[in-house]
Amino acid sequence: MYTLQQMHLNRAKLKASNHTSGLISGFAMVAMVELQVDYGCKGGGDNETECSHVPQGLLIAVSVCTTLLVAVHLLALMISTCVLPHLEAVEKNTAHVDSMTSLNSTTTNTSDSPHLSMRWYIEAAWIFSTVLGLLLFLVEIGLVSWVKFFDYSRNAAIGTTIVLMPTVLLFILFALHFYWKLVAHKVESADKNLQEIEAQLQVIQRKTSENQLNGSVFSIKIV
Repeated sequence: MYTLQQMHLNRAKLKASNHTSGLISGFAMVAMVELQVDYGCKGGGDNETECSHVPQGLLIAVSVCTTLLVAVHLLALMISTCVLPHLEAVEKNTAHVDSMTSLNSTTTNTSDSPHLSMRWYIEAAWIFSTVLGLLLFLVEIGLVSWVKFFDYSRNAAIGTTIVLMPTVLLFILFALHFYWKLVAHKVESADKNLQEIEAQLQVIQRKTSENQLNGSVFSIKIV
């Protein structure tokens, strides 16, 4: 039952990673294509020339951040695209059996699923898509706003940065808090499972001792 629950959870993670990565990477590519930076000066002669004053370092930061953003999301997308069909195939196989058959063959069916042997890849895709990828996307918004508004209104870029700073901070705090809660829940679930196993073991030992006692009494009566 626990293995089946883990398979469903990993399948849900891969589906969320697939949708999020495809959406965010598409937005990042569109933002990079639509971002227009013209270093050529306009005007000439007696007219005052207008040139772009965007620093070279800022352009490098935008290109590097966009490349990392797309690469991280595409890596998560590749992992989810490769692993997700196998999980869905196993889930369909388990859904077409009746309740007694599924009760007897849950372990056999889920053992064909790669969610155990590839759990680290699944967790990596989940982290890349929902934590690292979204954090890079927030940084990308700030850098793009600086490039876009640098020559027109630096106050607009500063306002974007002021809004993004607490947003990024809250994002990191929520990620850490969620991870801590998740670890605490796993520890609590594991402790509860151990207590249930211990209780079942005590019941089995008590029944075994009672059976042995009854068997010895029965043998004494026969003698």
